[in-house]
Amino acid sequence: MQWQKWGFIACTGTGICALVLLTDFATWATQGEYVHNRLYEHFLQTDSPRPIAIPKRSPLMTKTDPGRRAKAAIVVLARHSDLRGVLLSMQRMEERFNGKYQYPYVFLNEEEFGADFKQQTSASTKSHTMYGLIPNEHWSLPSWLGQEDFDAARARMKKAGVLYADKASYHFMCRFYSGFFHQHPLLQEFDYYWRMEPDVHYYCDLDYDPFVFMEDRGIHYGFVITVVELPKTIPSLWNTTRSFMDKYAASLPEQNLMDFVTSGNDYNLCHFWSNFEIGSFSFLRSKEYQAYFDHLDKANGFFMERWGDAPVHSLAAAMFLNKSQVHHFQDIGYRHNSFTHCPARLRNNCACDAMKSVDFHTPSFGVCHKRWSDVAGLPHDL
Repeated sequence: MQWQKWGFIACTGTGICALVLLTDFATWATQGEYVHNRLYEHFLQTDSPRPIAIPKRSPLMTKTDPGRRAKAAIVVLARHSDLRGVLLSMQRMEERFNGKYQYPYVFLNEEEFGADFKQQTSASTKSHTMYGLIPNEHWSLPSWLGQEDFDAARARMKKAGVLYADKASYHFMCRFYSGFFHQHPLLQEFDYYWRMEPDVHYYCDLDYDPFVFMEDRGIHYGFVITVVELPKTIPSLWNTTRSFMDKYAASLPEQNLMDFVTSGNDYNLCHFWSNFEIGSFSFLRSKEYQAYFDHLDKANGFFMERWGDAPVHSLAAAMFLNKSQVHHFQDIGYRHNSFTHCPARLRNNCACDAMKSVDFHTPSFGVCHKRWSDVAGLPHDL
């Protein structure tokens, strides 16, 4: 192929070619023709790109029995003030997935939900909805830590610019998701959960059941985005984890995912972004995971620092699971705040631009996605 200053010819493996003008590349990318990560980097770095046109709807190989259901629930931690965002998330979840599968919603709050919250959320779905109160001991300081110490730590972290560290509720939330939500009485009948945040986007149709998909394959944890953690939030988390590993070395499986989270002997900060996660409760309820959480909890890092549930879940998965037990749901388009995952290859009626996926943004995002692909033995596709 001869490179022309004004454009190039892109060809698929089947021989279908198209002329793409450079002046129209941004328009072409945003109107539904997408390239995957390696080809996009090649376009930026060389004079002879060969982007492959990706259709708006790609045939998906994933199938599950349409009549079968797992024992699973969609779990939402929210307050009444989150109602509008919760309703938006439910609308998108119902349109893309749960309108067909009708899994129950479990709403949890440290305060009792009001009648208006219950009425509006229950009216937004044909699925069963449940509303639970978080026990006070799961949303407060542990008995061995004083309020003055916590207040001083938050002031110190705020001065240091640690994100969200001054918000007491954020610390409680991270500890709750790390060690307690899977213990809630309303969730004891379920084997799997899908965590849903207020005001998130689901961009692609999901025509199979991810819970059944995981159950059939022995998968315990599913994610869509993996990024680098902010170092200021977890200065002592890795050393605390290392001390746990030294203490419980005999119980750690030989086949694990430590290569994903470590570079040499250090934590490389890669983690699964847990505001989207689909997981098995058997993993979180296991004696190994509970021992890890108890070890972390006693170290006070959820309060004296700002340990998040995302690196905690990720480090636990790396220690206790292997690559066949963790799955990247590449075909689920998702957005939370400013971070987006949009599939380029496995697309099913997606209403998002793959060029805006976090994997394209900067090396600080793409490096973890690439590392996961290398560890899992997968192509670097979105």
